[in-house]
Amino acid sequence: MPFLLRVELPDVPGSLGRVAAAIGEAGGDIEAIEVVEHRPDDGTAVDDVLLETAPGVMPDSIVSACNLLDGVHVLWISRYAAGGNLFLDLEAVEELTEHPVQALDRLIELLPAVFRSDWAARLRKNDGGAEIVHSTSAAPDTLPWFDIDRSTTFDDVDGDIVLAVAPLHNDLVVLGRRGGPDYLESELARMGHLIGLAVTISRS
Repeated sequence: MPFLLRVELPDVPGSLGRVAAAIGEAGGDIEAIEVVEHRPDDGTAVDDVLLETAPGVMPDSIVSACNLLDGVHVLWISRYAAGGNLFLDLEAVEELTEHPVQALDRLIELLPAVFRSDWAARLRKNDGGAEIVHSTSAAPDTLPWFDIDRSTTFDDVDGDIVLAVAPLHNDLVVLGRRGGPDYLESELARMGHLIGLAVTISRS
């Protein structure tokens, strides 16, 4: 069964190797790793690790093995149903370039895989608040309008969903993760960058 593990670790040579070894000893097989964020202020990094578990291995045992390492802290682990690899930003751009006319809609469809989220939606303001222009199947039927001018995070009203919201001209792009983890500043920056590229591609 595939799981996605988000881990904070010292940003020094050998740290990721120690984490990989601990995961292997606990019964996990690493499929892919993506560096999510470097934090020079405190000397740490945040990585996403896609892994498969051996039969009978519980994710708690992998979390415990990682947390036993000095300076390592598991931020989040969850089943990962998006497939066998991480969908990187470059792959998303290539996909958008192949479909320039539909780039803005394709962006919404690709963002959940890029950012390991449950759903995405594009909103447009109207007299009643907001209408959903395009969304993935798991998105809510209704969403509120957010008055923002830069990519920002919000907690959903029920407290169970973490939202990332970014402007797209007069519209908004909203991503949702049920149960976390929180969207990092680096993810918000990447989200804004991909939106800008999608807009440029759609005009080509």
